[in-house]
Amino acid sequence: QVQLVESGGGLVQPGSSLRLSCVASGFTFALWTMHWYRQAPGKEREFVASISRSGDIITYADSVKGRFTIARDNAKDSLYLQMNRLESEDTAVYYCHRPKDAYVSDLWGKATLVTVSS
Repeated sequence: QVQLVESGGGLVQPGSSLRLSCVASGFTFALWTMHWYRQAPGKEREFVASISRSGDIITYADSVKGRFTIARDNAKDSLYLQMNRLESEDTAVYYCHRPKDAYVSDLWGKATLVTVSS
């Protein structure tokens, strides 16, 4: 089955850290650039970070730059998002995403909820 399954979300205090994971199945993970997106309550889904197939090209949204780190382990078909110095504004549902290409549509995971609150 072609799917992305996120985990690692939870309730944390401001300034804390969390590490999100996303496990891919049903496709050749190593051949795809991968993304993290998030959607905060009442807001549109927004880009968080992306990583190229080999991990050598990484981009971040300005809002998370310097605090979040995206990584991947192609041997484990896994994508990660290390989130440090979390702020209340980081509260959102976080999605793992595989973009579309000429042959397949894009793929979204079911997401994991991150709540940052004191």
